[in-house]
Amino acid sequence: MVLWCSTSHVRPALPSPGSGSAGLIRLPVLHRALALLLLIAGLFMPVHAHTAELLMFEERGCPWCLRWKQEVGVGYPRSPEGQRAPLRSIEMPATVPQGVTLALPVRISPTFVIVDDEGREIGRIVGYPGADFFWGLFSDIVSKLPRKQAGQAPNG
Repeated sequence: MVLWCSTSHVRPALPSPGSGSAGLIRLPVLHRALALLLLIAGLFMPVHAHTAELLMFEERGCPWCLRWKQEVGVGYPRSPEGQRAPLRSIEMPATVPQGVTLALPVRISPTFVIVDDEGREIGRIVGYPGADFFWGLFSDIVSKLPRKQAGQAPNG
């Protein structure tokens, strides 16, 4: 069945063969054109966000994960570090996200993995040692990111 849509007004029935098809659009053609456009646009879409990320691997009900969220997580997105490496939470057990390469498997909750813009692991924090220790360890790892990924202008 072919549906017709008038660009100037709504017609209650399909046009008669002698009336012509001026101003009418065949919807299946429109759908094919839209699908082709989306396919072409998808070829240029990045696989990942092309930014460094903090991956938080956590298990449901993990008390240390909850503590991190209360002590650090609330302000993390607004921090300079949170701007450099946005947080992505991953519930365990989970497969490694597509485009991410870990140095070792994740076995303990929480585990915080910092990945660069190519999805490669730069460093990790296993467990949650408290806010002060977390920020110190995290800052050391973030400093290993290439300067352009750390929110700074490249040298040169």
